[in-house]
Amino acid sequence: MPRNVICLKLYVSDHGDEVLENCEKNVDFNAEIFHRKASVHVRELDWKDSWPPQEANTSPFKGSNDEHLNISTKAGQPYLFRYSWTQSEIEELKKASLLLAADVIYSDDLTDAFFSILKKLISDYPEKVLYLALEKRYNFSLDDLDVVANGYSHFRSYLITGEVDDAGCKQFDSASVPFFVGEQIDLRYIPCYVRGFSRGNAVEIWKIKLNRRARF
Repeated sequence: MPRNVICLKLYVSDHGDEVLENCEKNVDFNAEIFHRKASVHVRELDWKDSWPPQEANTSPFKGSNDEHLNISTKAGQPYLFRYSWTQSEIEELKKASLLLAADVIYSDDLTDAFFSILKKLISDYPEKVLYLALEKRYNFSLDDLDVVANGYSHFRSYLITGEVDDAGCKQFDSASVPFFVGEQIDLRYIPCYVRGFSRGNAVEIWKIKLNRRARF
């Protein structure tokens, strides 16, 4: 895991105005713990939308909680897009070296969308690394008549690891191997700062990079 990483610019992403407003409140609440030279911006990232976002007819102006707000014209009417990306931010994101994600594996459809946009984000700069934290979600399956983590199995189908087999690669019709290389981090070496919390065997952290041998 990276040690003593200082990010001069950080983008916090989610989807939906209400969720993004809550993210912004959390950023403001924790502003004192950020490095004094760091800037944090809340931006919307819908995994099911195209990336990069289509450039709209926007004009930036100063806002109270961020460096800009965007006004976009839609159907002849002005719309406010507080959390939209500017072209310069999209270019900055291409050069980003570190991506973080947590609790994003819970639906097969959304897992597909997540890895679809991840491929676009990470292919701009193949040295990008994603650290992904998850907790397996167990459910009783009528097909298996057992408690299984189906969402986790679907997640693993996107990764090639030292334990990958042929069955794990059949999810991909356009390539012979998955697009991503995954390495599971040994949590014994990761300090736990939450008192009274037991991680259990369902919590995992993965280091994910682009598989250079995969066809795009």
